Amino acid sequence: QVQLVESGGGSVQAGGSLRLSCAASGYTYSAAAMGWFRQVPGREREGVATISPRGSTTYYVDSVKGRFTISRDNAKNTLYLQMNNLKPEDTAMYSCAARRPYAYYSGSRSPSSFDYWGQGTQVTVSS
Repeated sequence: QVQLVESGGGSVQAGGSLRLSCAASGYTYSAAAMGWFRQVPGREREGVATISPRGSTTYYVDSVKGRFTISRDNAKNTLYLQMNNLKPEDTAMYSCAARRPYAYYSGSRSPSSFDYWGQGTQVTVSS
């Protein structure tokens, strides 16, 4: 079955960096759009960044543009999120998600556009 396992979260001070990874298995990874999402208790899940199946197209929420970079290694079935210049407002549970393989990818960052989800990894940024 589909498995998405995140790693790389932790606690950092404002201005620091973290790199999240998401190891995927159980489906044709290279045929699926992927995304990173974050959620704070009491708030809706937010689409942070998404990437097309081949990695040629990426989309970001405005608040992370210029600071976060989404990438993927299709040979390793792994998704990444490089987060630089972290801010306290980036504190959240970060999850990776996959759209079903071969489905049309519009670039949507809506959680409803993704079909498979990991458990998440916590990122805490202190001021």
